[in-house]
Amino acid sequence: MLRFVVGAEDLLRTRFALSPVFELLNLIRAVSGPHGRGVPASWLARLRPRFEPLRADPVLDAIHALHLATSGATFICPPPRRIGQTIEDDLAALRAAPAPLVREEIDYYLARSPSSAAAREVLAAPDVLDRLADFLAAAWSILLADDWPRLRLLCERDVVHRSGELSRAGWEAALSGLHPKVRWLDGGIDLVGRGGRAAVLGGAGLLLIPSVFIWPEIAVFADEPWPKAIVYPARGVATLLEQGPPEAPEHLAALIGRSRALILVMLADPASTSQLARALGMAVGTVGDHLGVLLRAGAVERARTGRSVLYRRTPLGDQLAG
Repeated sequence: MLRFVVGAEDLLRTRFALSPVFELLNLIRAVSGPHGRGVPASWLARLRPRFEPLRADPVLDAIHALHLATSGATFICPPPRRIGQTIEDDLAALRAAPAPLVREEIDYYLARSPSSAAAREVLAAPDVLDRLADFLAAAWSILLADDWPRLRLLCERDVVHRSGELSRAGWEAALSGLHPKVRWLDGGIDLVGRGGRAAVLGGAGLLLIPSVFIWPEIAVFADEPWPKAIVYPARGVATLLEQGPPEAPEHLAALIGRSRALILVMLADPASTSQLARALGMAVGTVGDHLGVLLRAGAVERARTGRSVLYRRTPLGDQLAG
């Protein structure tokens, strides 16, 4: 069992971030492999035909070679830096990864995973980082670019919930329900099934990364020189993956219009104007106008959380959406 040893300053320096490249790599493994790794059949049926043109690229074999059942190369998926992390940020970090560290990790995984001659040729090439980044950029466009706004909204909502719990009641409240393999015990964070050692946060805090395609597992960053981090399933991810995006009920759309009905349905959990706009592909001003109407009608309410103003449904809004 891995244990993160927590000090007094770590609570103040714990932060949240999103990792688009982590989501992408997990989805690539799901659509290119024989089983779905927790991704529902409906998603695989939709995405596998799109991914078909990339299957013959030897870079795909190289990506698979950098992953074992219990770990993966960190240079290709380094811990993110901020909540607004983009795939461009991730790929820039990949291209700039330190050469000695890259070679060390490549050698480690090639010694432990079966890999084709083509994969080894890619991983031995002097431009390996650019080839990996170019492949991931193409895969992002094919697999995740369209879905990312609403997946990002799901993760951001989780951050709002857990950061509030962290500031209100500390570690135990924030980690409650994070995952059955993560627990707060005697001043530390235990991660079941992750090896018998301790890693000291040392005042740097912990990085918490909500994820869609890690479900139903977790992932952990515990090795130097990377920030210590836990990747965990975002709240509501199972419902999203299995049921798909929310839709506006016909009766409600007929009453208040389809856009306002969809916004109301999506406000089952709090969200900001900009978050809703990204998820729905609408202009921020348009979403703001719709929220203003819903606010005046008493169907939603708003409250400031940190720098953001979040909207949520009122009891009246719940009745309408139901």
